[in-house]
Amino acid sequence: MKIIAVINHKGGTGKTTSTLNIGAGLARANKKTLLIDIDPQSNLTEGLGLRDVKVSIYDSIKDDVALPIQNIAENLDLVPSSLDLLGAEIELVSRLGRETILKRLLKNVGDKYDYVLIDCAPALGMLTVNALVAADTVLIPLEAEYFAYRGIDRLVSIISDVRTHYNEGLTIGGVFITKINPRRVITEQITESIKKYFNDKLFDTSIRINVALVEAQLKGVDVFEYAPASNGAIDYANLTEEIIVKL
Repeated sequence: MKIIAVINHKGGTGKTTSTLNIGAGLARANKKTLLIDIDPQSNLTEGLGLRDVKVSIYDSIKDDVALPIQNIAENLDLVPSSLDLLGAEIELVSRLGRETILKRLLKNVGDKYDYVLIDCAPALGMLTVNALVAADTVLIPLEAEYFAYRGIDRLVSIISDVRTHYNEGLTIGGVFITKINPRRVITEQITESIKKYFNDKLFDTSIRINVALVEAQLKGVDVFEYAPASNGAIDYANLTEEIIVKL
């Protein structure tokens, strides 16, 4: 079982869209996949058609009970989030072993899955630390903008700290660029800058701007189901294949 945290400290990078569609791509490749929404905004949960869930990951964290796994499609399951998770950061402060709660919960899952993808909040708080402690590797989506990696040093530093104190096997599995507009000259310059920063960690596949990605989430489905011939489906299929090979 490969546990992957999808993380960026900034919002709007396509993090949740990527978690959703990489997960769907893995499932389509016949990989048993579990998605975990650990973001209080619950965008991943809602993007897969679930709203106003009665039991969420918050209940598991609060009461130390089994993860509420829901089946979404063949080979694809989800642990939903809820707004209740907003209170978890404060509640975790006084808990013993607070950094390892998610890791302990995932042990009960056993080897049922080939991949577990954790959609982290766009913040570097205790929930994100839990995801990093539980994960084997990290994927970082970066938006194709000049300030894409502003503050990225802080994120890399936190990953390093978690590796030192809690999870010595944690690696940065890869970085990929989202919201690419090939017609913009600046896009090539940004890509080169990111490549210099991350070297061979940068995936070959980039995700183009594509309205089908937004529309699919509004419909509560993945892009492969909504628009299988779209650029979004093509890009995420290629990225998923690259992830399977490289990770």
